[in-house]
Amino acid sequence: MTGIALIVGLGNPGAEYRNTRHNAGFMLADLLVERWRAGWRMEKKFFAEVADARFAGRRVVLCKPQTFMNASGEAVGRVSSFYRIPAQDILVLVDDADLPLGTLRLRPEGSPGGHHGLESVENQLGTRGYPRLKVGIARPRQDRRDIAGHVLGQVSPAEQPVWQKVLERAAQQVECWAAEGVARAMNRFNGALPD
Repeated sequence: MTGIALIVGLGNPGAEYRNTRHNAGFMLADLLVERWRAGWRMEKKFFAEVADARFAGRRVVLCKPQTFMNASGEAVGRVSSFYRIPAQDILVLVDDADLPLGTLRLRPEGSPGGHHGLESVENQLGTRGYPRLKVGIARPRQDRRDIAGHVLGQVSPAEQPVWQKVLERAAQQVECWAAEGVARAMNRFNGALPD
């Protein structure tokens, strides 16, 4: 990777969504901004909160779209176009109900897998060839198709210890991606939390 990297946390804006499972991307982006001592500012032209940081000797722009999940691509498209960031240097942070809680899966590209936020990003970028880091939030039961209540539900007190550990590990994986590339970050961090 050369030049500027863009890291996008997906989620829904508003206090009622703050601690929901669907906002895993927002939570991870917030943790990175804290770790890198950056600060969020609202950029109306991007429909997003944006933060500037430096990590591993390169400039990183972090973004939290404020358009609601299903229109996240609008912000991603605007920010990436403004800074001329190619798709392979855009990392999208997102929840995944098909992965067990505590599991991380970084991929250099792929299908949206039914995730409307990723569908929106793909539509705006015109490609599936951008990295995405999926944070497992698990399904309540594997036989349930409608999982909106679970996805938009608050992280439970029982889940909090695992949740904090997985966000910390995910932050380390993002830092590895930024410093050493997608292959190294996948090899070192993909999978379940270590015991």
